[in-house]
Amino acid sequence: MFTGFPVAALDFYEDLEADNSRAFWAAHKAVYDDCVRGPMLALLSELEGEFGEGKAFRPYRDVRFSKDKLPYKTHQGGYVATGPGIGFYAEINAAGLRIAGGSYAATSAQLAGLRSAIDDERRGSELDKIVRRMTRAGYEIDGEQLKTRPRGFSVDHPRIDLLRYKTLHAGRTEVSPPWLDTARTLDEVRGSWREFRPLVEWLTAAMAT
Repeated sequence: MFTGFPVAALDFYEDLEADNSRAFWAAHKAVYDDCVRGPMLALLSELEGEFGEGKAFRPYRDVRFSKDKLPYKTHQGGYVATGPGIGFYAEINAAGLRIAGGSYAATSAQLAGLRSAIDDERRGSELDKIVRRMTRAGYEIDGEQLKTRPRGFSVDHPRIDLLRYKTLHAGRTEVSPPWLDTARTLDEVRGSWREFRPLVEWLTAAMAT
């Protein structure tokens, strides 16, 4: 049963940011297992009945093609996929809790589907309403964007701002909330994921390949 993320989880990542080494990891792996990964798995298990099976990401960085060779991620993410690169997300890190949902990666075929759906008057207007509603609710709308218009679309397109997105997600960040180490965290994640559902479902349908 999920009972919250202990404050020790934030302390663990603050210390890891200062000493991202295998020696530190080996000495504190029990803290990671008990205060970070264990609670994240419990959280995902509690949410599974409503949102689907989730997974906790591995803590190890893929450094094969990176100049940054630090071995460990400085956060723990949990994810429920609704399609390739699309789904619901929660993260614990040194600052606190991140809750998000939407599209995080896209193939060329998925991107073509996204832009086609945005270009469509009915479907595009629906997405515009969803994004506006989430903005009014206080969520951050973010994602990878082109600086210019995508090829084939006019700069005067009524939804040109949405067409510039290559990935699109909504989220909120809670910095050291007083309820983090309580079961209320489950309610906070569940409540936000429910509000993200229209966006996630729209993107899942539009980017289906």
